[in-house]
Amino acid sequence: MARKSTVQRAQQHRSLVTHDQPKSPISEQYRTLRTNLEFSAVDKELTTIAVTSSNPSEGKSLTTANLAVTFAQQSKKVLLIDADLRKPTVHYTFRTNNTFGLSNLLVGDHALEQVVQDVRVDNLDVLTCGPVPPNPSELLGSKAMRQLVENAKESYDLIIFDTPPVLAVTDSQVLSQFVDGVLLVIRSKVTDKDTAIRAKELLNQTHANILGTVLNDREADEGNYHYYYGN
Repeated sequence: MARKSTVQRAQQHRSLVTHDQPKSPISEQYRTLRTNLEFSAVDKELTTIAVTSSNPSEGKSLTTANLAVTFAQQSKKVLLIDADLRKPTVHYTFRTNNTFGLSNLLVGDHALEQVVQDVRVDNLDVLTCGPVPPNPSELLGSKAMRQLVENAKESYDLIIFDTPPVLAVTDSQVLSQFVDGVLLVIRSKVTDKDTAIRAKELLNQTHANILGTVLNDREADEGNYHYYYGN
């Protein structure tokens, strides 16, 4: 079978495949990732997960979105938060309004119930970024952010954060200090070994609980993408 073109692969990569094609091999890989994450927390149930990458364009936002969908399909009440306050994408993925969001909540303009949005996936709510603020790191490390997490836990079984790349800014390191675990996405044939090691070292500096890594964009012979989990 002929390999897919770059455009075709990019279009597939942007899709919510776990919702639109739940029986596809890619969706099954996401479910495998979900299962492995659940088994990684045998002593403590995961209620907050941050997903990050080493650098931009490694697929962490689509991985985050599809992972959130798979947990919601398991009948867990899930909140996906776009904590990338620099280059947010969650509102594009779910085709939602981004007029108000996380940034409004953190500065006290709105309450959680005013800015959270229903999406086309049962059991999944989304909190988009909102207006891009001038001080992302300060907001993410604020008392308001910690309070948001505690308040959200009362209504949701799982909170998943889409966070900026580790090597680009310190935001993911800041967030890693008050989530149960961090998932690191690396892209096949793009992320080199030294870059991935450096990202891991930066997370270790803040004592992040690194749950594992996802090898993204690895093509099998049939041209599909596969997602792998491992410490």
